This record gives sequence, structure tokens and C-alpha cells, in this order.
Amino acid sequence: MVNKSTKYIFVSGGVLSGLGKGVVASSLGFLLQNRGYNVGAIKCENYINIDSGTINPIEHGDPFLCEDGLEADMDLGTYERFLNQEMGHKNFTTMGQIYKTVIDRERSFGYKGEDVEAIPHVSDEIISRIKSAGEGRDIIIIELGGTAGEYQNMLYYEACRIMKAKMPGQVLNIHVSYVPLPRHIGEPKTMPTQLSIKTVMSMGIMPEFLVLRSEAVLDKRRRYLLGLKTSVSGDNVIMAPDLDTIYELPLIFAKQNLDRNVLKYFGLNLRQPALGAWKKMIRNIQSKKKKQIQIVIAGKYIATGDYELLDSYASLIEAIKHACWHLNIELKLKFVNTEDLEQQGVKLLGKPDGLIVPIGWGSRGAEGKIIAIKFAREKKIPYLGLCYGMQLACVEFARNVVGLTGANSVEINPDTPYPIIHDIPMNEKYQLIKGQGTSMRLGAYDCYLKNDSLAAAIYNKHRQAEILTPSQIKSQNVKAKGNVKISERHRHRYEFNNAFREQLEKAGLVISGTSKDDFFVEMVELPKSIHPFFLATQGHPEYKSNPLKPHPVFIEFIKAGLK
Repeated sequence: MVNKSTKYIFVSGGVLSGLGKGVVASSLGFLLQNRGYNVGAIKCENYINIDSGTINPIEHGDPFLCEDGLEADMDLGTYERFLNQEMGHKNFTTMGQIYKTVIDRERSFGYKGEDVEAIPHVSDEIISRIKSAGEGRDIIIIELGGTAGEYQNMLYYEACRIMKAKMPGQVLNIHVSYVPLPRHIGEPKTMPTQLSIKTVMSMGIMPEFLVLRSEAVLDKRRRYLLGLKTSVSGDNVIMAPDLDTIYELPLIFAKQNLDRNVLKYFGLNLRQPALGAWKKMIRNIQSKKKKQIQIVIAGKYIATGDYELLDSYASLIEAIKHACWHLNIELKLKFVNTEDLEQQGVKLLGKPDGLIVPIGWGSRGAEGKIIAIKFAREKKIPYLGLCYGMQLACVEFARNVVGLTGANSVEINPDTPYPIIHDIPMNEKYQLIKGQGTSMRLGAYDCYLKNDSLAAAIYNKHRQAEILTPSQIKSQNVKAKGNVKISERHRHRYEFNNAFREQLEKAGLVISGTSKDDFFVEMVELPKSIHPFFLATQGHPEYKSNPLKPHPVFIEFIKAGLK
């Protein structure tokens, strides 16, 4: 008889950070999902921040923007892309959220006079959130942030230990570790993993599975010996080698029977997997490409000391890759720091086939972004502006086409004589309070596109839009100028200033997308008679792209670059 209660899989990491626990969790979730099981995921982060939205992306990577407005760790983007399901607040928790909930409950006398302590009150709150994320699921995968042995995540491990003790047979632990290959020795060394497992065992947890990250693949004999030393069955010591694409990992795991062994542990049926479409995608990714395209990303979150941190634009990079794989094109990405652009000029941009100005905040590097936009507009290079890239495209047009010298965003210059981009009074219909004096538009918002616009043509071509009838427009009280309805995720504070709308439109800027009430400018573009592809959106299509279903905006942008 099959036990139908929810099963819990904890994924922890050891030795060093950045091992790819999120990719391991997502790959296993994908395999189990493809065997017909209802699989969910939750990420447990260590930091005291309530969400990832206030963290500098150079410090912690690109915050992933969810449909419900959550600004989360970038691993939630990996979950969405592998599991093809929307993530949100229930799939993400931080120590900051947990402490705040416990303290707020204590202040409201929720603990009825008890002395509130880390155990059991904080650990109980963690368990409650994990179980809530697993409601209605056959299996829930819990990724524990950080590395085993850090004091910040010990309460997550304690919650795991408690659940395992109280729910025998329903909780499983996978420990992801690193096996270095020192060049001067010439063979992989497993001692760091043994010490990491010792740390986990000291917290009362015995992992059932080991996943080993390494540039070398351990042979069967070494895996068997490591299993003996860590009390993990040799068949459950799984390799996760370095790969050209993370999307190959589920197939690597399947060959090693990871999903089969997990289901066997839980006593669940081995349903037939359906991996055909995924295998076809991998073959396409690995195939030799006949065409090549160079895309420049002009951004400010690139340099960290002497290194480049591309995780700052993780979702954008993935979305571009998805489109290129779909079109069977080899991608060459070039990153240009817009602060360097301000000092050294447009020569840094080279001769790209397409140029993207992505999300950003504040004045640093903003003039460099405007330089890049002007270059793309004048040289007729396909341009895609995302969020800040749309706002600054409007500023650049106002300055250099309309002639409004000094035009700017009030975020950059509060005293600009022409505030093309400004902030608006808080309205709970549109915005959320992020902190003292700060309101933002977060999450999915509808946009209505002009029928004859480039944007409408893109979404209609790929069947990603709803065409409203005259009766629907009337009944829904749509004030926008078009009847092509789409939805994209938003993450911004400042808005286009409608006081300059008519002036910019008369000069040739097409405001192709607005909110339902025609108040918020959501998309702008240039006519094809002026520019082959110039499109900028206040939304974030990069967060909705999927390897099996690339976002249409990126597909058409890449096509334009090929021409």
C-alpha cells in the first residue's frame, strides 16, 4: 500500500557556497514531476532581510521577481524554469521573515505568556512554513540556504531533524558537496565531503543521498569507498559534474537512477517518465550552430573587485539563451559596464548585433546607459530596454530628439527642469509599501497594446495576448488605446510623466502599451520606418521565459539582430 502523505526532501550544501543546490533540487523535482508526481519547492534563506529586493545584486545575484510580487532568491527562477510552475511567497522564506513573525506573535500575546525561544518557537515556525508549502503536493523539496556549519542556518537543520524524528519514512536528506581535484595531486579528494557530512551528522541528521559537484567524475570504486566512510549507500552517491548547460543535469541524474532511488525510499510507485521534449531540447542546445549573434548588455551590476559577477543578470541571460536555442543560433554575450562607458565612450560597445539596457537603480552609471541607448537608436542597432532601460530610453529621446536639454529622471536628478520620469503618490490599487517613504509596483500587471504596434505584433504572433472585443472593452471599462491585452511582471518605483506624453509622441516616440486606465506608460517603441527594432518595456519579460517556451520578446529581438 502506497503512503499518500506528503514527502519532504531536504537539500543541504557543504564545503563551499555556490554549489548549485537550487539546480540539484530543480533537476530532481523535474524528474519526479515527469514521473507523474505533484512536486513543489521552497527555499529557506539565512539572511535577516525580509526578501531579496533590498540586496545589492552584486552581493547576492539577481533577485527573482515572482508573479505575486515577491522579490526572491534567484533559485526560485531555477524552480520556475525546471518545474514550469509559478513560484511566490509560499515558496520562499528568510530568517528575517521567521523572526519577525515570531516577534510579532509574541507582542500580540500569541504565546500566552511563554518565554519565547529559538527552540521550539522559531523551529516550529520554520516547520509550519515548510508544511504550508507542501500542502496539496505529493513531494516538496526544501532547499536550505548557505553551507552546513554556518550558525545562521542551524535552526533550519534543527527543523529538519525534528521533522525526521516525528515523521519516519516521510523525510529524506540530500547533501550536496564539493570534491576538489588539486592539480598537483591529480586525483579527486573526498576529505572535505567527509568533514561536511560529519558536520551534518553532529546536528542529528544522517543524509540518505550524496550529490557530488566536481570537475572530475568519481569512479564507482571511489563512490563506494566514500559511501562507506559517510554511511551512505554507494548507489546513492550521485555525481553532478560540471556541464555546459544546467538543463542537462536531470538527464545525468536519471542515468544514475536518482529519482528511482528516491521513490524507492519513500515506497512510491515508479511511473514512467516523459523526457522526450527535454532530451530534444538538450540535443538542440548541444548541436553545432550555423549562425552567430553578438548581444551587448550595458549594465552597472557587473564588476565586483577584479571579477565579473554575471549572476546580477541571471534571468536576463537565461532568457536570451532560451531564444537563441529556440532559433538554433550561437550566442556571444558581451557585458559593458556603463560607468566605464561614461569615461571611455561608445568605442567600448563595439559593433553589436543587438543591445540591451536592463534593470537598474540610482544615478550611478545612468549616463552610460543613456549613451548606449543613443548609440543603438542612431546606429539603428536592435534595442531592447527593460524597466530602467525603458525609462532612460524616454529620457534619451526627450534630450536628443525633442531637444529638452537637461531632461532626466527625478531618481537621478530631483531638480531636473524636465522630469520625464517621476514618482507618484502612493496608491494601494497599484503599489506596495516596501519601506519608510518607499512604494513600488511589484508583481504581474496587465498592459494594453496598440493594435498596429511592434509590441502587439510580437505578442500576437506567438499567441501570448488576449484580443478584447468591443463589448469587453466597454464592460471592463478599458481606457487604453488598444485592445491587445498582455501581462508582465513589474518591479519599479518611478513612472513615466504623462505631462510629457503628447510632446514625445509628436516627435515620433510610440507609446505602444499602457495600463487599463491609460495612466501608466508600460511600453514604448520607434516606428519601423525609423528604426528596425527599438522596443522598451516597463515590465520584465525575462522573468517569464522558459527553456521549452522562450519569451516572444526575446525571440523577435534576436531575429532582428540577425538581420
